[in-house]
Amino acid sequence: MNCTRQQEEALTDIFALVKDVEKQILSVILEIFRQEKVQNCIGYLSDNLNQKHLEQQILQQAEDFKQVDIEQKLYDVKNNIKKITDVLKKIKDHDFNNKDYSTKEYLEFMQDLIKIIKNHCQINEFLQFLVLLTFVDKTLIQCGSNSLHLLVQMKVDLRNKNFENIKIKNTSLVGANLFGCNLSGSEFYNVDISGMNLNGAVLFNCKWNNIRIQVLNQLNGHTLSVNSVCFSPDRTTLASGSADFSLRLWDIKIGQQKAKINVHTKYINSVCYSPDGNILASGGSDNSIRIWDAKTRKMRAKLNGHSQCIKTVFFSPDGNILASGSDDTSIRLWDIKTGQQKTKLDGYSGTVYSVSFSPDGNILASGSDDESICLWDIKAEQQKAKLNGHSGPVYSVCFSPVGNTLASSSRDKSIRLWDIQTGQQKAKLDGHTDAIYSVCFSRDGNTLASGSNDTSICLWDINTGQQKAKFHGHTSAIMSVCFSPDEDTLASSSRDKSIRLWDISTRQKKAYGHSGPVYSVCFSPVGNTLASGSDDESLCIWDIKTGQLKAKLDGHSGTVYSVCFSPDGNSLASGSNDKSIRLWDIQTGQQKAKLDGHIGTVYSVSFSLDGNTLASGSYDESICIWDIKKGQQKAKLNGHSGPVYSVCFSPVGNTLASSSRDKSIRLWDIQTGQQKAKLDGHIGTVYSVSFSLDGNTLASGSYDKSIRLWETKTGLQIDKLDGHTNYVYSICFSPDGNTLASGSKDNSIRLWDIKTAQQKAKFYGHTGYAYSVCFSSDGTKLVSGSSDTSIHLWDIQIEKQKYKQDCHIDCLNSIYFSLDSISLAFGCDENSFRSWDNKQEKETELKVRRQKDILAQFKSFLFTHEPLSFNIQPIIPALLINQYLCFEAYSALIFKGEFINHQGKDLCYLLKNRGAFFLESLLSQNIINK
Repeated sequence: MNCTRQQEEALTDIFALVKDVEKQILSVILEIFRQEKVQNCIGYLSDNLNQKHLEQQILQQAEDFKQVDIEQKLYDVKNNIKKITDVLKKIKDHDFNNKDYSTKEYLEFMQDLIKIIKNHCQINEFLQFLVLLTFVDKTLIQCGSNSLHLLVQMKVDLRNKNFENIKIKNTSLVGANLFGCNLSGSEFYNVDISGMNLNGAVLFNCKWNNIRIQVLNQLNGHTLSVNSVCFSPDRTTLASGSADFSLRLWDIKIGQQKAKINVHTKYINSVCYSPDGNILASGGSDNSIRIWDAKTRKMRAKLNGHSQCIKTVFFSPDGNILASGSDDTSIRLWDIKTGQQKTKLDGYSGTVYSVSFSPDGNILASGSDDESICLWDIKAEQQKAKLNGHSGPVYSVCFSPVGNTLASSSRDKSIRLWDIQTGQQKAKLDGHTDAIYSVCFSRDGNTLASGSNDTSICLWDINTGQQKAKFHGHTSAIMSVCFSPDEDTLASSSRDKSIRLWDISTRQKKAYGHSGPVYSVCFSPVGNTLASGSDDESLCIWDIKTGQLKAKLDGHSGTVYSVCFSPDGNSLASGSNDKSIRLWDIQTGQQKAKLDGHIGTVYSVSFSLDGNTLASGSYDESICIWDIKKGQQKAKLNGHSGPVYSVCFSPVGNTLASSSRDKSIRLWDIQTGQQKAKLDGHIGTVYSVSFSLDGNTLASGSYDKSIRLWETKTGLQIDKLDGHTNYVYSICFSPDGNTLASGSKDNSIRLWDIKTAQQKAKFYGHTGYAYSVCFSSDGTKLVSGSSDTSIHLWDIQIEKQKYKQDCHIDCLNSIYFSLDSISLAFGCDENSFRSWDNKQEKETELKVRRQKDILAQFKSFLFTHEPLSFNIQPIIPALLINQYLCFEAYSALIFKGEFINHQGKDLCYLLKNRGAFFLESLLSQNIINK
């Protein structure tokens, strides 16, 4: 949802309240919070006794003032504390504490905000105060994260700051200059640290997970379009050819350039390694082909013969022959040992864009500007078949590893699979929205990668013909894609001048969970399948018995806020921030229909009991009724004066319930489209409504933290259920109607006895807001989805969590069991470790003093030894780092931490490569005392 002008003005007004607050007061408040281990900042500041304590602490620094000065100071202190408390209350309920303001949708808003506040020193100090509050108050983590992002964007000097124990999540700190900062105990989750300057920083016991950093998967150096990439057979090197006339070799392990070769006098269009990896061939617009010794990087031969630009080169499986295609419409075969042309194959009337040998080397396939594919018999040196079907130039051809299938791509936006034996088309793969320049099979032949002018890369399941994944990242056309020999990595090159490396195995594992908040969950009618919708724009289908992902449905271009199964379980409806509703076939995982009609976010979808009708509620304040069979809108219900957050069909009759930001619940007659009743009582937004199985009772959950029960016949309120300490986002009746489940912004899930109106149970487990709850059909299980990106399944009978599905399993690495399973250790606040002895239930704590001792010893050691002898590079001036978006960590001190990127890979190698020093190495070598 885009930030509205109203929200923008509200946040600007909030920050304006603190423009006169003194930095000294903020420092005293933080110190007291730390000393007294405050966890609820607002609650603490709202207490009169605490306020007096704060006043005394602040006034102690004014002992030498005259009485009149002290009285004025006391007045100012009281006023400042009140302002701080009011601002924290306002900002806690604002989207600034709920949404990631570093995303593109908030870009314009953030730029406007920066113009207003950038010259206010007190506001900058208050933003830093919000960052530091993330250590003491977990409910303000997103607010503090957005504040740090804002400080980085404003280029506020953050060097040498103490940011111990801060908790930052879901934001971008690209280009942050944290030179010399103490980040010990910090916890980063889903943070982009590309271009960050960590030179001289102290990083003790950090927990950085799901970290995004472009330096690991983007190779920059070319100054013009990168037209071709190819892995060496041992996967250690990637070769690239570019329009900047250069051939470059890259070390895959460290992501750095190994060599740059400038011999071609025009664009390099194609590069290819020989099967043994000893030879590298390149073809260019200078009409020449060059043969290189891959080890010495010296040119062994120059092959002349083509009269125009070389578009493609490809080695035979035995490495003895090189095939080339050209603008001169010919294909030529070259003897690698002699460097002589063996034969010339003619038959095309246009440019030959691509050539590929079959695995046995007997057939050569080629694709041309004349829209055809030719198959050539290498021994007979003649054409054996011509494959027609594309309606545009064929840019790429590739044989499957077995050799029975050929893949081709074209300007007609399609990929086609061909049966080599029969010459018939086996399948047509659609999904790209522009010309497809490159296709490549994985080594096992089960996956095909494609790169397109639409700037995306797609992975296809060859057995089913379905799209498995789609990668975005390049900002211009993808010219070439290539699998590494071990199939773990896909390389892509683009006109945006960059090369990117994609971790294919991790990407597939990553599909087992959402990468953003889960806003909606729904059981199938039978109860063996679960659907979930997320901020990552996808829907997931889960097998409840195994807990495994059955399918991931991509198609929406915005957050998926609602999912709902049809009564027969064969279809799934989803509503999204992209303003559309989509219907999915559960068996095939394919989209059946797209329903357009709303002009705002679709927050809720609900099927009627017979499955023929779908209702949807939207930010545009309307409710739409859809005919599922026809895929058309039947009616539009208007009446609410605010966004409609929930719609729900009654199990009995033709009644639809809806709830809105206008604080009301409305009941509608579906046959006539008329409003039957309006239920008032909530004093805040009503986020969710749910009918009991007999349709006699309606439950509602609201911003006012309450749940209310209504009698549907009379419209009267029956009961009010209190207990949640924050907004109630979701409610759901159990199938027998005796229990109501609720999910809240207080991170808890609660069960309520409808007959007694009492709370039966309370479940804690989520670390973020519980956005959605749903009972299984037998009522024995409850599922919940959260802003922490996890889905929890709860066993209602024993009132315990059955299992949890995380997006990033590696986040659990901060918990360790001893081998005998007696002790459990985990990281905690206050720069300490804690461990539990499960038998004696005795808590022990290892104090931070030990860390400080080690740091002191290490600094002393550095002053008395030559740093370069221990491979510690000198610290680069901070301004130099700020000028270039290059991740740096020279002389950063690291001790007992974890740094895991979004692909689950350890970043320690990168940190070492960038000059960081790991104190464990000194301890192990007894260089400093243990």
